[in-house]
Amino acid sequence: MEFKTQIGVSEPDKIYVHGYDLSEDLIGQITLADMAFLGAAHRKPTIQESRMLNACMVAICEHGFTPSSISARLTYLGAPEAVQAAVAAGLLGAGSVYLGAMEYVAQMLQEGWKKQEQETDVRRLAEQILHERAEQGLSLPGFGHPVHRPVDPRTTKLFALAEELGFAGKHTALMREIHRQFCEKKGKTITLNVAGAIGAVLSDMNMHHSVVKSFAVAARAVGLIGHIVEEIESGRADSMAQQLYDYVEESTVYTNDKPRHQAEE
Repeated sequence: MEFKTQIGVSEPDKIYVHGYDLSEDLIGQITLADMAFLGAAHRKPTIQESRMLNACMVAICEHGFTPSSISARLTYLGAPEAVQAAVAAGLLGAGSVYLGAMEYVAQMLQEGWKKQEQETDVRRLAEQILHERAEQGLSLPGFGHPVHRPVDPRTTKLFALAEELGFAGKHTALMREIHRQFCEKKGKTITLNVAGAIGAVLSDMNMHHSVVKSFAVAARAVGLIGHIVEEIESGRADSMAQQLYDYVEESTVYTNDKPRHQAEE
């Protein structure tokens, strides 16, 4: 059986990645985000595509103390010899609540436009999407934030950059109209968060919704480096993971060999 791939091919004095000479065409020539684009589009990005994708990935690289970063810290505490396990644990903690909603935003927008054929009325399409999701009992991805209210500063920045670089297309327009109508229905301003912005912008960059989360995961892997380094610099005894572990241990009462948290008493 013969397996073939064009992704990575090695010769005695050459390495080719997606058809490009790694040493001559890629190393020192493109960014890590550009490599992600290359993997998805099978070509190097334009200057505008590079700036936009890099901006999107930087925007979601760091989220503070979330299940993702806490998982990475705790895993490093238990297995400091395997830093890759800590990064992997952090990525497993990134899902639809934290980080992954942009995929569902992209799917909502792309499938919305796909159904329209000749219909180009953004207002009517947004109204239809809101009605269908409410009727089916589906949540609206890309909205709300526990801290950034009523505006997510990342959304503002990314939309402005998309306008500048030419990526504020029909998906971004639809997302903005959905936001307008959603706020109108609620009678107040609901945050259009960074997941909503990125889902729209990457859709206007012709990225299929099934690959959108991949960029988020790649960005998150980079962000986790800082959390692991902070654990290393703090020292095991003073690390956040150790403090968290000690807190849980101290707040647990053991009765008949079965743990019961004091908060339950």
